[in-house]
This record gives sequence, C-alpha cells and structure tokens, in this order.
Amino acid sequence: MTGSPEPLATFCGNCNCGCPELFVDETAPPERRIVITDDFGQRVEMSADQFGSLIEEAKAGRLDAAVSA
Repeated sequence: MTGSPEPLATFCGNCNCGCPELFVDETAPPERRIVITDDFGQRVEMSADQFGSLIEEAKAGRLDAAVSA
C-alpha cells in the first residue's frame, strides 16, 4: 500500500499471527481502494462498489454457507 493507512477492521485479533485486516487506501486508484490482507501476506484490492456488493451479499445471508460446516 502506498502510505500506511490504519486498518478499519481486524478479523480474528485473538492472537499475534498477522490476522486478516481491512484497509481503505485513500491514495490508491478508486478501483483498488479497498484492501483486505490475509495472514499469509496476500491481499485483495477492490473498489468501494465491489466491497459494497460483498457487504450486501453477507447481510442478505447469501454467504452463510461459506462459514457453516
């Protein structure tokens, strides 16, 4: 990331293992402004619209099957 934005959310946070985090990189191009990092050093970059769509899907329960097993 350019600059060093603070994370908006840390997922897990119960350890010191480099938990996945959600950032907004205001200096990135709009289509890459939302950044999700994982604990393996990988990252996903997306637009605010794409992230909004993901949030809508989650709120509607359409992603519940991914975590119920």
